[in-house]
Amino acid sequence: MSDTAMTTDWELVVGLEVHCELATATKIFCGCRNQFGDEPNTNICPVCLGLPGSLPVLNHQAVELAMRLGLALGCTVEPSIFHRKNYFYPDMPKDYQVSQYDQPINVEGFLELPDGYRVGIERAHLEEDTGKSTHVGGGGRIHDAGYSLVDYNRAGVPLVEIVSRPEIHSAEHAKAYVNELRAILLATEASDAKMEEGSMRVDANVSVNRPGDPWGTRAEIKNLNSTRSLGRAIEYEMRRQIDLLESGERIIQETRHWNEEDGRTHTLRSKEEAFDYRYFPEPDLVPVAPGAEWIGAVRDALPVLPAQRRVRLAEQTGALPAEVAMVVERDLDGLVLDAVAAGGVAARLLVHADNNLAEGAGKLDAAGFASLSKLEADGAITATQAKAVLQELVASGGDPATIATAMGFEAMDDSAVAAIVDQLIADNADAFQRFKDGDQKVTGFFVGGVMKATQGKADGKVVTRLLQERATA
Repeated sequence: MSDTAMTTDWELVVGLEVHCELATATKIFCGCRNQFGDEPNTNICPVCLGLPGSLPVLNHQAVELAMRLGLALGCTVEPSIFHRKNYFYPDMPKDYQVSQYDQPINVEGFLELPDGYRVGIERAHLEEDTGKSTHVGGGGRIHDAGYSLVDYNRAGVPLVEIVSRPEIHSAEHAKAYVNELRAILLATEASDAKMEEGSMRVDANVSVNRPGDPWGTRAEIKNLNSTRSLGRAIEYEMRRQIDLLESGERIIQETRHWNEEDGRTHTLRSKEEAFDYRYFPEPDLVPVAPGAEWIGAVRDALPVLPAQRRVRLAEQTGALPAEVAMVVERDLDGLVLDAVAAGGVAARLLVHADNNLAEGAGKLDAAGFASLSKLEADGAITATQAKAVLQELVASGGDPATIATAMGFEAMDDSAVAAIVDQLIADNADAFQRFKDGDQKVTGFFVGGVMKATQGKADGKVVTRLLQERATA
């Protein structure tokens, strides 16, 4: 396959359908427990098995969580009805799925990505999940399996399906969309959004076309369970379609499966259209029409959402968009803002808002974090030393200055560092000439040498400045 990733000759068009299991205690139409990981076929009853004579009762909490998510996505909450979506698979015991069709509960919203790009949300509707089939043998695919097992514990678990507009034009934006949606699901507590457990699953509709031409025929890639797989699948499918079109062939509208091992999509089945499902209104459920008072109460209870948190952090720290996005994604913006309010130096606080801190941030006092940042900014300790002090703060607490003294940390005099730099230059003339010629990779060699000689007490920024001064002298 030729390397024909996004070029000026082709435009990629992606629409995403994200299925999220709602964090309810019980299933959407019955009282069975909604819990991942229980023994197979233990959380089942006549309703979720679709036995004759059983009647569904709509879960109030599922409706509220769906509204919470819809409002967080800027959607309008509207009166909705449930339909029967008819299809015949072993993991759907009723041989139909109860879902919302032409009158969904949430319509016309948007999702704003960290870089400011907005993707329209067409709808976010309620439905029930299916059971889970396990195909044993033959690589886990049904056609080669020796036999299959079905677990109905998941059948009837409440889902919201969020359908984006086809306004995504790169794999990176697709991954950013899913990450941002996951952050909103967690912030609103609508779902635990654990892709590895299947409570958040992504279908990607992918097509390509020449710029200015109508959209091409799309292929749907089903059940992607990580952003890495999503990105790889979109890029592969884009190249596959471009290669076919440039060879004079046509794209077949179909549903495809992503194989993580071989890095390819494979035909799963022909793509169904709405009429294939023979939708008709579910006769056992009344329309859902939340009143203005209920909708208002749900809206008022919404937390501060990731996009709002990024704006707040940027305004109060002057941080760049990439820094802001990283800190909010790691849920450290509250700590950073509290430390800034306590007199901390924003630039140093943002540098230390990393994965190591994220794991123990709950133990860190904002005042101590602020004090540490001032020690580093004032040159009392180096950046390397500040990291070591921070680790001790997270582990045991205490006063940063006292910890630094106990660790034997103190900033070295520039003249002492200069003497070591000069000796390294004299001993490594060829490497220094490469530095003078613009090879920035050599900087690490000299900085590392000084750090080794000083047991990490030198300031890397001072070393770099001294190198530059000597290179231009």
